[in-house]
Amino acid sequence: MRHGKKLNHLGRKSPHRKAMISNMACSLIQHKRITTTLAKAKALRVFVEPLLTKSKTDSTHSRRVVFSYLQNKEIITELFRDIAPKIAERNGGYTRIIRTGFRLGDNAEMCMIELVDFNEVYTNEKFKKTARRSRRGGSGAAKTTQTDETNNDLADAEVVESVVDAPEATIVAEEAPAVEEAPTVEEAPVVEEAPVVEEAPVAEEAPVVDEAPASEEAPVVEEAPVAEEAPVAEEATETEETKEGEATSEEKPAE
Repeated sequence: MRHGKKLNHLGRKSPHRKAMISNMACSLIQHKRITTTLAKAKALRVFVEPLLTKSKTDSTHSRRVVFSYLQNKEIITELFRDIAPKIAERNGGYTRIIRTGFRLGDNAEMCMIELVDFNEVYTNEKFKKTARRSRRGGSGAAKTTQTDETNNDLADAEVVESVVDAPEATIVAEEAPAVEEAPTVEEAPVVEEAPVVEEAPVAEEAPVVDEAPASEEAPVVEEAPVAEEAPVAEEATETEETKEGEATSEEKPAE
């Protein structure tokens, strides 16, 4: 039974537990945010928040008391120099525990413990709208002044919106030229230079094949009719025969 159990032993002996929580407090002060199990985070919150309250009084006694728990001079210096001024106006509740799910393996519930004043997401102050209440049944003058005030507020709101939108328009206008520079894509006409393929008309020079009419010039072979000149040889034989005949006719009378 759990009667009178005010302290979670965390499955550790007293010296081990104190050393572990002290180290976790030093890590929290140094990094402003740590991830651990939910049980350890709750034990750490009870341990570290009184020390943070003690650090609001920057005295030698306070430093020695906090040092007796943390045993780290650098952490003590950071606590009293950086953290204490930020939490000076906060009355307790210096830490926040955010659950992050369950750990694989042992299915332990995990969480993130952080210093509230060092979370820039949650501490951003939002603009609060002040609602103006008008008195009902008032005089007509009061109503007119109220309508004038509302009209002025609307006009101011429109001016603010125009002023806020104007820089964006100028930024867009300035950035637009970058889009105009995109026409560098027009340099793609390099593809038009591809008409080098049109130089293929070298194939038109192929009409050298038309010069094949050299085969027509082959009629030079037709000049072979030089063989017709061979009759010259016949004439030569005829002349020789006539000469021989004349010679024989001449020789006959000589006889």
